[in-house]
Amino acid sequence: MGKQRLDKVLAHLGYGTRSELKKLVKSKAVKVNEVIIKDSGVQVDPEMDRIEVYGERIVYREFVYLMLNKPQGVVSATEDTRDRTVVDLLPDEFKPFDVFPVGRLDKDTEGLLLLTNDGKLSHNLLSPRKHVPKTYYAKVLGEVGQADRIAFQDGVTLDDGYKTKSAELTILKVELQECGHVSDIELTITEGKFHQVKRMFEAVGKKVIYLQRLSMGPLQLDPQLALGESRELTADELSLLQQHGMSI
Repeated sequence: MGKQRLDKVLAHLGYGTRSELKKLVKSKAVKVNEVIIKDSGVQVDPEMDRIEVYGERIVYREFVYLMLNKPQGVVSATEDTRDRTVVDLLPDEFKPFDVFPVGRLDKDTEGLLLLTNDGKLSHNLLSPRKHVPKTYYAKVLGEVGQADRIAFQDGVTLDDGYKTKSAELTILKVELQECGHVSDIELTITEGKFHQVKRMFEAVGKKVIYLQRLSMGPLQLDPQLALGESRELTADELSLLQQHGMSI
């Protein structure tokens, strides 16, 4: 990583703005390798130097990796003039890292969303060449049957003429309700076209009325995460990403 300005390192970790950090340094609250620092612009190596603020050693991290259980009504963006974004749901401690969602979930879709500031990982997970599988749970208006499973396996033609790659459809149950047949299904796709799951069912004459993403690549949605809650990925989850060729 090499040398960086001290104020840049501290700002990255949420210790304040550049002007606030100047005041912090003037108050003699910052030490580097046991020496009190007088200039917030001094060059430091955050991985090699011992940096302390008010006597507490900082632990520098360049990247963070967060799992969010996205609720409905929130957009997959870093900022929006009308709606709350997924970034708005994160604890304040992660705000300085400038994380962004890896891909997107529709505003009315729930479930697993990864947020990070690691552009390389994001590219690998989203690259069409990687064919990263994504599994969804859905409630579908209509009686989903074996003909649909075979059609999805063969690939269906969307409203714009695009034929989807082979997808794995699992029918969990079909119930007759007041509104008609409602099917609970799981669907695994390896591409990410706009509104793809909804459009695939429209292609076979059915309508998705609830959608939740369960997994993305080797990452599974943590069942302990309530809607709107997030947590950092565990060491095991990061290791799984690496094993699947997702550079970290």
